[in-house]
Amino acid sequence: MEFLKEFNIAFAKGNTAFLIASVTDDVVWDIIGDKKIEGKQSFVGQLEKMKTDKTSELILHQILSHGKEGAANGILTMENGKKYAFSDFYLFKGAKGTKIKSITSYVIGL
Repeated sequence: MEFLKEFNIAFAKGNTAFLIASVTDDVVWDIIGDKKIEGKQSFVGQLEKMKTDKTSELILHQILSHGKEGAANGILTMENGKKYAFSDFYLFKGAKGTKIKSITSYVIGL
């Protein structure tokens, strides 16, 4: 659970080095209703596109982890005032949970 907390904080802070180091080469990020990003290079490209959207606050409501699966949900508030509720579901490469193989994200503007 600590790893997922660090991962979400890195996302909010724009710490792309940590995020890139935390995923497998064949990572799949499925942002439901928006896009599906496949492979580390595409993941990096998406992170670069998102760098312009700065986060002012991250509230994590829940973080769960069991074996090769994990989940987190909360609220992101951007510097421009927009707020998003999110739920992310993670599949790890192994039970230790230090490399993410897939992320399924549900994001709703508030």
